[in-house]
Amino acid sequence: MGRAELDAVLKDGRGGVFFLHGSDEYGKERFAGALRDAYLDPSTGDFNFDLLRGSEVRGEELATVLGTPPMMAQWRVVLLRETQALSSSPKARDLLLETTKSPPEGLVLILLCTVPQRSSARFYSDLRRGARSVEFRNPDPNDLPGWLMGWSRESFGRELDEDAARALAQAVGADLAILASELEKLSTLVGEGGRITREAVEAVGTRIPRQDRWEWFDLVGAKRFSDATRGLQVLLDHGESGVGLVTGLGTHLLRLGLVRTGGPPALSSALPEKQRFLVPRLADQARNWTVVELRRAIDGLLRADELLKSSRIPAAFLLEQWLLERMVMREAVA
Repeated sequence: MGRAELDAVLKDGRGGVFFLHGSDEYGKERFAGALRDAYLDPSTGDFNFDLLRGSEVRGEELATVLGTPPMMAQWRVVLLRETQALSSSPKARDLLLETTKSPPEGLVLILLCTVPQRSSARFYSDLRRGARSVEFRNPDPNDLPGWLMGWSRESFGRELDEDAARALAQAVGADLAILASELEKLSTLVGEGGRITREAVEAVGTRIPRQDRWEWFDLVGAKRFSDATRGLQVLLDHGESGVGLVTGLGTHLLRLGLVRTGGPPALSSALPEKQRFLVPRLADQARNWTVVELRRAIDGLLRADELLKSSRIPAAFLLEQWLLERMVMREAVA
């Protein structure tokens, strides 16, 4: 959730039940803290704040806490972590859903929940419909640099260069709590109005590998297959998975195919707003490929993906073979 959306929810001051769910644990905790600070009167916080865990609380205790009115303040805040642990308790489920439909006056109930994958339980869908539901998703690893650039601008007021974002994403990964800590250090280093460069990322001690996945995708897009082959083992040694590289590269080539079939405007309309800075670079790479070449390359990646998931053939061998096939095809076309 962006800063503007967060501010909009906080400004209305209506209270009630908030259902915060999704894979981004850092985002949920950050928003829950902002809600608590917005509604809780510091002078009476000891009387009007309860922190509960679904794995520990009993139905009777939960009912008592939710039914307690605010003391010497407008709002009482209850933060319930691990809401999913109550899904197997009919009494607790009914109590939460009833509170969601008709929250007591003065109550702010914040439900933090990690919905089990592929769960179709009605409990979660009812909470989504009845509460003020906000989903927090981890950014797609393939688009992490662009996402970081936007996050740095919105949350820290600093412009983050693309090569700095790539270096940070490759070094840290998609752990948003660690990334937030790194961006905070970098923001302090460059100062207000400063720009975060790759040199700044190196200056705060971040260990940057010699090859990052997005630069590697660009090497393939530019048909620099020999350079991509040399960089492949660096990525794998740094902890990249074969499946992750195949998936990311497939996305990259599909975007090139979109340019070839619909032109840059087609790609621009398909990308999230924060990713549209990629259009000129991808349009330039797309000129190196025909639609037939892209189709064959993507078919090859699908075969490699199947083998990675169903056999013990090393990722390095399968991806090097795929790159070699592209080199041979390039020479044949030439």
